[in-house]
Amino acid sequence: MRYEYVPLKDQYEKEIVPALMKEFNYKNIHQVPKLVKIVINMGIGEGSRNYDLIERHANELAKITGQKPIVTRARKSISNFKIRKGMPIGLKVTLRGARMYNFLYKLINIVLPKVRDFRGLDPNSFDGRGNYSFGLSEQLVFPELSPDEVRRIQGMDITIVTTAKTDQEARRLLELFGMPFKRG
Repeated sequence: MRYEYVPLKDQYEKEIVPALMKEFNYKNIHQVPKLVKIVINMGIGEGSRNYDLIERHANELAKITGQKPIVTRARKSISNFKIRKGMPIGLKVTLRGARMYNFLYKLINIVLPKVRDFRGLDPNSFDGRGNYSFGLSEQLVFPELSPDEVRRIQGMDITIVTTAKTDQEARRLLELFGMPFKRG
């Protein structure tokens, strides 16, 4: 038997939508929750003093996502952090469409299994409106980056935005995509 690669978009349309319609008794196909976007945020505290660091991490994030990140800037000055309004403090990428599904596939099947001491994602990290957020402590788990190229280990926050009304619907949607949640 040959293994046939099915992109996540096709899997969503052919398998996940019918399963969710049956499970939650939806009358219309448009009631079924779907993925809207995936936002990857990298907060770089030292970026305000070292712009080269921002550029280096921007290149890494571009390799990981396949899309150029935007530089996030401080909204207000905070003297304790030595930050002035407008200074670069992080990077952000918003993925939609095919890039979003490809990133999710890579995240579930390649990246998360490579995380050290990984026992599953926390099922309580939903925000109450059907969105899920979690963090990765280092960028080296992505296959696009080699340890020789990376000079500074930097974590990132990943937010998966869905159209689900409740956390239960969103969790079931992500479980059907193959997201590894902790049991119990």
